[in-house]
Amino acid sequence: MLGKYCIVRTYSAGVFAGILDSLDDKKAIVKGARRLWYWEGAASLSQLAIEGTSQPNKCKFPCEVPEVLLAEVIEVIPCTAKAIESIAVVPVWKQ
Repeated sequence: MLGKYCIVRTYSAGVFAGILDSLDDKKAIVKGARRLWYWEGAASLSQLAIEGTSQPNKCKFPCEVPEVLLAEVIEVIPCTAKAIESIAVVPVWKQ
């Protein structure tokens, strides 16, 4: 999965989407990462990784960061082209 756009779920830091740069035990570096804080239009992360969201305007995904080190990784799901496109069109959420 290295080099692929994936959804990465951690034990306590939440869920991120981006390019999996490295994975060592339970630590991952994700580049071009967006935190998937809240989503609608997909029942699960699995569906989000395969089909994307059908309601991008209802999702809350903050801005992309160039790189993030994630500890306690518990799930990594590669995304389809359709899902990547769907995540990319979600407006940047900010308060």
